[in-house]
Amino acid sequence: MKLPTTLSRRKFFVGAACAITGAALPGFALGATRQQQIDEMQKYQEMYQALPNEKFHIPAVDLTQIDAAYLRRFGEYQTTELPGTVVVDTAQRVLFLTLPGGNAIRYGVGIGRAGFAWSGRALIHHKREWPTWTPPSEMIARQPELEEWRNGMPPSLENPLGARALYIYQNGRDTLYRLHGTADAQTIGHAVSSGCVRLLHQDVIDLYNRVPDSTPIIVI
Repeated sequence: MKLPTTLSRRKFFVGAACAITGAALPGFALGATRQQQIDEMQKYQEMYQALPNEKFHIPAVDLTQIDAAYLRRFGEYQTTELPGTVVVDTAQRVLFLTLPGGNAIRYGVGIGRAGFAWSGRALIHHKREWPTWTPPSEMIARQPELEEWRNGMPPSLENPLGARALYIYQNGRDTLYRLHGTADAQTIGHAVSSGCVRLLHQDVIDLYNRVPDSTPIIVI
């Protein structure tokens, strides 16, 4: 498996986003004009706008709360993996969905804290919209306040799995790790969870709509 060791921002299109001020906007391709930067900003504002038609109203992402490097991009990606494979690069805090022609969609992610990480090759066994969250017994032992949710926490914006969850199975068994949504933009690009891979709600919905059940996934 050939994977790049560093991200090349100039290889991924649709620039970065941040508050428009008198300063130059970071993360855009070198040589981009001010108008091009503003156009890209508008694209991101649309990409991460509020989703009022969801089961629960998802607010727009505050783009000032996330490093521009972790916003969704399309670009070139060198890998021997087949198109349609999900590759999670935990070191760089990004997830790639491989596409034909040597391209990919790249999403920023939050990953597990030290001691709660999982890696390997598996499948996205199934997917759920607005899933119920059931904390594992080991988590309840560490956090007794979660006892009330032993039999499941109903869907909501407060539910840790958020708007979508993609369930990772290895050799036919549930790994208990998920790809799931979050509204906390500040956690993207950081190691914060109990092992699961989190994406912004708008990103996990986009990914959810692109991958079918039994999609191969690699976490490195």
